[in-house]
Amino acid sequence: MKQLMPALFAVGAVMLLIGAAAYVTRWELSPYIYTVGAALVALAQVNSPVKGSSPTLKRLRRQQIFGALLLVLTGAFMMFTHGNEWIVCLTIAAVLELYTSIRIPQEEAKEA
Repeated sequence: MKQLMPALFAVGAVMLLIGAAAYVTRWELSPYIYTVGAALVALAQVNSPVKGSSPTLKRLRRQQIFGALLLVLTGAFMMFTHGNEWIVCLTIAAVLELYTSIRIPQEEAKEA
């Protein structure tokens, strides 16, 4: 199980990239590929362990999970709105994911 989560994350991230890039071509399956990839990324992030229990780590963890849920919501926007609203949602999710991916290891190192 320990090796399964990084693999799910990697496969999901590739599917996210392919789905978002193929959406520009108006390929009908691209929102579905994106959404399945987003679900895999969210599943991997929700099940990833956190080393520490400080309030800062808990806050960052909640932000990370919220970013993962926004990735899934972006897939819903891609399927149902057929406009560019999904880009705003994806941008917010990407900023949250980037921020937490930098800060969580720093906080974990402080506690060690």
